[in-house]
Amino acid sequence: MPGTSMHRQVMLLASAQALFQTASVMVMTVGGLAGGRIASQPELATMPIAAMFLGTAVATFPASIWMSRVGRRAGFVLGALLGVGGGIAGAAGMWLGSLLLLSLGTFLVGTYQAFAQFYRFAAGEVADDTFRSRAISLVLGGGVVAALAGPMVGRFGADLLSAEYAGSFLLMALVSLVGAGVLSALRMPATKDEPGTTQQGRPWRAIVTQPAYLVALFGAATGYGVMILAMTATPLAMLHHDHDLSTAATVIQLHVLGMFLPSFITGSLIARFGVIRIMLAGVLILAGHVLLTLTGTGFASFASALILLGIGWNFLYIGGTTLLTTTYSPAERGRAQATNDMIIFAIGLASSFGAAALLKAFGWQMLNVMLLPWLALAAAALLWLGYRRKPAAVAGA
Repeated sequence: MPGTSMHRQVMLLASAQALFQTASVMVMTVGGLAGGRIASQPELATMPIAAMFLGTAVATFPASIWMSRVGRRAGFVLGALLGVGGGIAGAAGMWLGSLLLLSLGTFLVGTYQAFAQFYRFAAGEVADDTFRSRAISLVLGGGVVAALAGPMVGRFGADLLSAEYAGSFLLMALVSLVGAGVLSALRMPATKDEPGTTQQGRPWRAIVTQPAYLVALFGAATGYGVMILAMTATPLAMLHHDHDLSTAATVIQLHVLGMFLPSFITGSLIARFGVIRIMLAGVLILAGHVLLTLTGTGFASFASALILLGIGWNFLYIGGTTLLTTTYSPAERGRAQATNDMIIFAIGLASSFGAAALLKAFGWQMLNVMLLPWLALAAAALLWLGYRRKPAAVAGA
């Protein structure tokens, strides 16, 4: 794909990422609070957020396989339209006081997310080898817009209608509709995205049992699971410690900025220092998040911890995606990418659904301390892969 067209497609994907992530961050900001308004038990407050991750986990593999047949653009537009339906259903759930209908709406947003998670892989497909890691980073960098827009949409729409938060979900439906319009202009390279190829590639087991594939998956899943667990618990913990919705939304904004603002340099850092080192740095930054949660429950403690949480996720997620793209051929990408994302979002589902119960049982600080063994295991896996690769690199030199 010529350079100007390549960069244009990456910018379209980054714009679509910004719009999709606005919807996702809006759910993360107010989903637990909206659920808490109509849930019969406090432990069910985060059910709408868990439903979103359930939708992603269920739809990821079918979305990937279907797009391998009909193409990226058709799949991405369908995903955005599912987001429109999710926003309308979520608003109806708040209007009728139905937690199940609200959760159905966020489930549909999750299916939108299942398609949207392949934006970063599409960026790798339109980019050449020298631009690939930066293209992935730039697309995820679209989330910087979402850091500001997502909480703002949730907060502005909260009191827009008589049913609290119904306006938030209607605004989210509008954002998703704009996303569908942007994606309709996407043009993927025919040589990489043409359906109907006769190549079969290796068996699924051979792909997913590669050491690099397993470490890439575990690293990205660690970053995502740790981030979702802490992020989902944050608004509830802040309200418990006498902060208001506006303050909690500000912390979520800072967190999402931490998630996506580094994306503009993460690709360059990977190119310079190597993917393993950047992923290890992500693990250490997440450990720093845990330590900062122990400094107290004031605004500064929450904000600084959540910023590090976002940066650590960024390094692990982009690093894991970059490492994963080295483990499969074009004919194998559908199975390889779908398996990766399905497992990641299954872990996100468990993290989001368990956040409220863990927060109630252990409190904010202990909940985060319990993440340290998980991070230690991720660091060990990365060090192991680096050790395996070192003799090969020396032999190649």
